[in-house]
Amino acid sequence: MSKNSFLKGAAVLGIAGIIVKVMGVFFRIPLTNWIGENGMSYYGSVYPIYTLFLIISTAGIPVAISRMVSERIAVKNYAGAHKVFQISVWLMAALGFVSFCIVYFNAEFIETSILRNPGARLSLEAIAPSLILVPIMSAYRGYFQGRQNMNPTAVSQLFEQLFRVVIGLGLAYFLLDSGYEAVCAGATFGSTAGAGAGLFVVVIIYLFSLKTIKRYIRRNKSHSEFESSWSIIKKILIIAIPITIGASILPLMEAIDSSMVMGRLQDTGWTVAQSKALWGRFSGYCNSIIGLPQVFVQAIAMSLVPAISAGFKVKNMTEVRDNMRFSMRSAMIIGFPCAVGIFSLAHPILSLLYRDPDRAAEVAAAAPTLQLMCLCIIFMSSLQTLTGILQGIDKQNVPVKNLAVGAVAKIIITYVFVGIKAINVNGAPLGTIAAYFVATVLNMRDIKKYSGVTFDFNMTFVKPFIASAVMGVCAFSSYKLLFMVTSSNDIACLVSILVGVAVYGVLILGLKAITKEEIAKLPKGDKLVRILDKFIK
Repeated sequence: MSKNSFLKGAAVLGIAGIIVKVMGVFFRIPLTNWIGENGMSYYGSVYPIYTLFLIISTAGIPVAISRMVSERIAVKNYAGAHKVFQISVWLMAALGFVSFCIVYFNAEFIETSILRNPGARLSLEAIAPSLILVPIMSAYRGYFQGRQNMNPTAVSQLFEQLFRVVIGLGLAYFLLDSGYEAVCAGATFGSTAGAGAGLFVVVIIYLFSLKTIKRYIRRNKSHSEFESSWSIIKKILIIAIPITIGASILPLMEAIDSSMVMGRLQDTGWTVAQSKALWGRFSGYCNSIIGLPQVFVQAIAMSLVPAISAGFKVKNMTEVRDNMRFSMRSAMIIGFPCAVGIFSLAHPILSLLYRDPDRAAEVAAAAPTLQLMCLCIIFMSSLQTLTGILQGIDKQNVPVKNLAVGAVAKIIITYVFVGIKAINVNGAPLGTIAAYFVATVLNMRDIKKYSGVTFDFNMTFVKPFIASAVMGVCAFSSYKLLFMVTSSNDIACLVSILVGVAVYGVLILGLKAITKEEIAKLPKGDKLVRILDKFIK
């Protein structure tokens, strides 16, 4: 897979991902305004548990599918690639059913013994059916990604999120008079409805593609190799299990936050109500904003694994190393400005999104936590990309070990700092930052060890940081000036964001952190370059 194809795949997923995240933000905004930080404590408690079970059944196998499919297609074994997909669908369905049973039939135990948040049971039961639907959908997505076609994933993601937002918010609004527990259950059921819609869409795309798929299989019969079903399952599990363990560590840390933070706050003198308010501030106001920039990096990582695996399969190490370096540089070009921009305008952004005057005090209190969490963006961006690189070169065990070390640091730091009353819930992001930093450093060490690749420190880190720092100063200054003139947070915030984007774009090109040739390889990149040529020579 060339850098051109890799960039286009990442761009398609990135564009879809940002639309999905924007819809997600606009899902949380009215929900948070309706029920506040106390109501959001149910929602914030349930989702880490849901995500943990979802990742157990979906994280590793789709990556294994995309990698195994891309490896077989690289040598024109289309029949083998399709057989991998067919077996994986049944495997994912079985895992999804087990996850559903565990969550649905043990919802009361999870509510009382793990979350320690009475009232979360209804939300757990409402979201549990999606644990069957999402894994099956992920198998289809993994197959198309392995074929270097990111469009089905992007389209199904859009439909999934659309139904999640519309159904979830609709039910939440309808249940407003029934109490916070029912409202959050309605909102979480949106995830089940969205999963059903996404699965339906990706299956339809597959059925329309089936004629072409079968034609490729017939044309390349001579390249087919017989593999038993058990052999394929064994290969999937060899790749998927360590990836699943590694991917489970992050939501496990979030699940630890859900239980340990609430419990630790109560153990150190905060009441249950105060603990819910602090946790709701962290999970309700901040998490969705911090997750927004990561969609671009996730898109890079998703495109990276099949790209590197295909090159690695045919021993094209020059292309493999080029993709490694460029993906890491791209992650930092995205991660640094997002972190600095949100840090510079934390309170204005929160005030723009959460407009209810009754929530103004909650918004002001959440701003310092959001600023602290901005560091997570940089380290998470690097960690996701480095993990994708190691998975692509058949070293999927390595990031698991490294993230496990980071998780130990996370638990210790979170426990200690949440127990300090002046820091309280801010101890959770401090622990997460430590975990990401430790795992990132260890992953970089191991990539150099196993591939010989080193990253240009100046191009990868220094230039994006300089451009982002200047952008942050300009954005903050323009906000202050515009707010003095207009007395409108909305106008000042939106215009200062545009100022920041423009300043960063000029600086990143001026510092040559990304070239026009690389921009031209993006979808519609040639048109963008022609526009840039009018302003930047």
